[in-house]
Amino acid sequence: MIHPTAIIDPAARLGQNVSVGAYSIIGADVEIGDNTWIGPHVIVEGPTRIGRDNRIWQYASIGAAPQDKKFHGENAVLEIGDRNVIREFVTFHRGTEDGGGVTRVGNDNWLMAYVHLAHDCIVGNNTTFANAASLAGHVIVDDWVTLGGFTLVHQFCQIGAHAFTSMGSIINRDVPPYVTVAGSFAEPKGINAEGLRRRGFDPDRILSIKRAYKTLYKSGLPLADAREELLRASSDAPDVKLLLDFIERSKRSLIR
Repeated sequence: MIHPTAIIDPAARLGQNVSVGAYSIIGADVEIGDNTWIGPHVIVEGPTRIGRDNRIWQYASIGAAPQDKKFHGENAVLEIGDRNVIREFVTFHRGTEDGGGVTRVGNDNWLMAYVHLAHDCIVGNNTTFANAASLAGHVIVDDWVTLGGFTLVHQFCQIGAHAFTSMGSIINRDVPPYVTVAGSFAEPKGINAEGLRRRGFDPDRILSIKRAYKTLYKSGLPLADAREELLRASSDAPDVKLLLDFIERSKRSLIR
């Protein structure tokens, strides 16, 4: 399972049935879970923790030091969950002390070629990042988000669950859950109705999300007044409550 040309540091810990391809390098303080496949010419530096059943394709760079001038070798880690697909030339960097010390990727994510995750990013579960989507430092991406190819996300932005960004979107503010955005700089274009249908949202749930979107984006209400309307709607609509909770934690202001 380990190609004879691969270099595995003696301090690395590999689980059962881990495969490491030709000329790949696994550094010290790296943990790789059971049944994970590492292709050829991959570099994994530590401290990095990788879960089970992941597939990491050729030329990926996983766990390198962050591109942050304030970083001076302090202890910071990269954590990757289970069943992720990480394609060619992807780059994931470790966290920084100022950012909480960890970059984290959850489970069941699909990360296409040339995707970049900078230091201290937190990515949830079941996301799809198309080719060359890039996150600057300290970005939070919630579950089921889809980033179109060449999407660029400014540092400290947050992207809510089930959001969708079109190809080439430049994100400089927070994207609420369910919302589709496009453009440079990105603007709201509606809700991700097709994505919601594919995930089993019934028509009533989608309708309540559409109404919440109209309150936030089409009513002309100031944000404070729109928030009050959403609060009333959320009493019997958990999906609207998710949107409201996101607004409460937004720090860079909403794309609006």
